[in-house]
Parts: sequence; structure tokens; C-alpha cells
Amino acid sequence: MADKITTLNRNTDFRRTYGRGKVFTNPALVSYVTKNRAGICRIGITTSKKIGNAVERNRSRRVIRAAYRAAAPQVQGGWDIVFVARSKTKTLKSTQLEPILLKHLKQAGVIPS
Repeated sequence: MADKITTLNRNTDFRRTYGRGKVFTNPALVSYVTKNRAGICRIGITTSKKIGNAVERNRSRRVIRAAYRAAAPQVQGGWDIVFVARSKTKTLKSTQLEPILLKHLKQAGVIPS
């Protein structure tokens, strides 16, 4: 299971990332990034009901997860990242979302330029 992605599970982790993290926005995706002391990169994905019904929200999460999985080998450890889906996310494919995600991670310093 080398493809296993470590996820944020606790509400306090999400709230800390929202409060202290750097924010990067795009019409398709919002990224919050903050350092952690765990030494590993953890991600969380949120989708509100504004996105659509359960099927559309789950598709948005799958697309974000697939885009992150493609970028994961370049990511340096020790970061908490929260991705927030927007209404445009559900219409995109992971290959279309990947450049946006990479741009956010490079701006945050998660991926060395």
C-alpha cells in the first residue's frame, strides 16, 4: 500500500489549518496549508452541500484525491493540507485539477520549485 494517503481526521486539525494556514484560491479549488510536527504530509478534503448532492460531493472528493495522488511523490513531509472543493470542481477531471493543485503547493513551498 505505497499509495496510502494520510488524512486529517480531527476537527481540531482542520480548524488549526483554517486558522493558521496560508490560503490559495482558484475558482475550482481552495487550499489551506500549514506546517505540522508529525513529519508526514496529511491531507483533508471538505465539500459543502453547496457543491450538490451526495454523488457530486463524493465525485469532487475523488477528483481532488486523484489529483493529489499524482502530485504526492514531489511533496516534502511535514505539512497539513486542507482542500476545499468549489462548485466548479465537480465538472473537472483530475488531470485538469492537477495543475491547479500543483500551483498551490508550489506557492506554499510544499513542493520545491
